[in-house]
Amino acid sequence: MNKFDLVEQVSKKAGLSKKDTEAAVEAIFAITELTLAKKEPVKISGFGAFGVRERKGRLGVNPSTGKKIKIPAATVVVFKASKKLKEKVAVKAKGKK
Repeated sequence: MNKFDLVEQVSKKAGLSKKDTEAAVEAIFAITELTLAKKEPVKISGFGAFGVRERKGRLGVNPSTGKKIKIPAATVVVFKASKKLKEKVAVKAKGKK
């Protein structure tokens, strides 16, 4: 699913215009980005939590040359699914077998 599909489905489910839905989705994304940029978590009950972690620099190997390379430290976004979401995904996946 891409952003266009998300807007379309939310619009239908909520009974809102696509224009209003797109504005709401854009606002949610913008607020999420700003909150994570401040290194604060975004917790959505029943869905999961987005957070920010610092990844330490480390040594790695370039797979094509075999040479050792330095991988710099980085700030990364992480997502942890809620128990409820994990259970729903597991049930849906199990039903498709």
